[in-house]
Amino acid sequence: QVQLVESWGGLVQAGGSLRLSCAASGFFLDYYVIGWFRQVPGKEREGFSNIKSSDATTYYADSVKGRFTISRDNAKNTVYLQMNSLKPEDTAVYYCAAVYYRGASGTYYLKPGVYNSWGQGTQVTVSS
Repeated sequence: QVQLVESWGGLVQAGGSLRLSCAASGFFLDYYVIGWFRQVPGKEREGFSNIKSSDATTYYADSVKGRFTISRDNAKNTVYLQMNSLKPEDTAVYYCAAVYYRGASGTYYLKPGVYNSWGQGTQVTVSS
């Protein structure tokens, strides 16, 4: 059974940092793309970063570029999201998702509809 579990969301002050993890079970990350998404009530789920686990190729949307870093540890079957210089507008529920790599570029994997496995989400709240 494919399962993704996000952890280590929480409350942090603006300018602070958090490191989220996305632990996968039921499959091996090696041939998958893992994407990070976030969603606030009333808005669409926004994809902002992804990583191709086989060679650690990463992609970032402009909204997080330079502040967030995605990484993976295939031995632990886990993907991480280091978030620095957090802003109140980063407040959202954060999700990770997985899809078998299809040979497309990073922008393709920003689309939620591409993915077929999702975690339950973890809340990140940034206070001003």
